[in-house]
Amino acid sequence: MSMVTVYPIKILFFLVLFPVAFFWLRRAWRIAVRRDFSEVALRKGEPPADAARWAPYELALNLVAGGVLVGVILSVLLGWLAYEDWVAIAGSTLWLKILLSFALARHAHGIGLGRSRRDSSSA
Repeated sequence: MSMVTVYPIKILFFLVLFPVAFFWLRRAWRIAVRRDFSEVALRKGEPPADAARWAPYELALNLVAGGVLVGVILSVLLGWLAYEDWVAIAGSTLWLKILLSFALARHAHGIGLGRSRRDSSSA
């Protein structure tokens, strides 16, 4: 029985960091420079009514997470980080960004339990 190496998985995970960092930094660019708030705190594909209010938080999340991934990419290419270290940093960054973006979207859109006050007052 031959042993299967995890080397291709290491390469694949490293290569995935490139588009993820690109999309997060592009989203930060759109928020900061173009003032495009269409991708801020999305819930079911829709931004909140007051997206400009939540834009600085989304900008910070994307900028920090994208910057960390670029730092990991450069550190790996320069040989400064061992495999276990850069995987831990990149994996933690990916999960934290996803969870914090989810929390921001839920907070920006409100709880949404049952009917809203506007719907119940018109009935």
